[in-house]
Amino acid sequence: MTHLFTKKFAILAVVLSMLSSITHATIVEFQTSHGSFKVNLHDTTTPLTVENFLNYISSERYNNTVIHRVVDDFVVQGGGYTFNNELPLKDIDIYDPVKNEPIYSNVRGTIAMAKQANSVNSATSQWFFNLSNNSTNLDLQNGGFTVFGEVIDDGMQVLDEIAALQRCGDVPVNDNSTNSCNNPGADNFVTVYQVLVLDDADNTDSSLNSIKNTLITQTPDTESNDDNSSGGSVFWLLLCLMPLAFRKHIHS
Repeated sequence: MTHLFTKKFAILAVVLSMLSSITHATIVEFQTSHGSFKVNLHDTTTPLTVENFLNYISSERYNNTVIHRVVDDFVVQGGGYTFNNELPLKDIDIYDPVKNEPIYSNVRGTIAMAKQANSVNSATSQWFFNLSNNSTNLDLQNGGFTVFGEVIDDGMQVLDEIAALQRCGDVPVNDNSTNSCNNPGADNFVTVYQVLVLDDADNTDSSLNSIKNTLITQTPDTESNDDNSSGGSVFWLLLCLMPLAFRKHIHS
């Protein structure tokens, strides 16, 4: 009887440890086809957004997703689609939208949630990294875009390399020849193989010198003009239009 109790206690301890990691994870690593980089999450100040993000990690829904949008000096965006050897890209399964938490500013090196136009609390799975200081625009637009973490160490080098790739429309590719744009293979895409939890402490972001969003106290602006225009083949136009209908309304 004692042995059985001890075994059950040990199993319970393992389960609680796993749940703790899921709930409080602060530092995660993006492992991509163009290298890995780390992100320190603001789980104490944007807890709902971080919990939502970690749910996608723990359910492995970010595994083998693709970077589907890059805009020069603006954003690198992913977390929404996979490529299954044919176009259009396939949507990943999403959870319910999360409440907006516009605490921090959209400056270079931060990660934020994408959402639908004119819908403040509509973020689900898609995230974007700010390549530049986008605070004047994104801290106010659509109720402000929730920044929930920051790239640390030399991680921006990886993102800058991804942003420098040639593109089919807004989609970064390793080869944008006519053939790869019309009939791409998995190797043409920038793939996020997985996002891993590296540190499950809930206070590692205290060392970050995070910039607060001070503009959101003003009246948020209305949605601005259409997204940046896309080029490329007809297939890639269709590919880009699909994300535009879902998320994109992040205007530069």
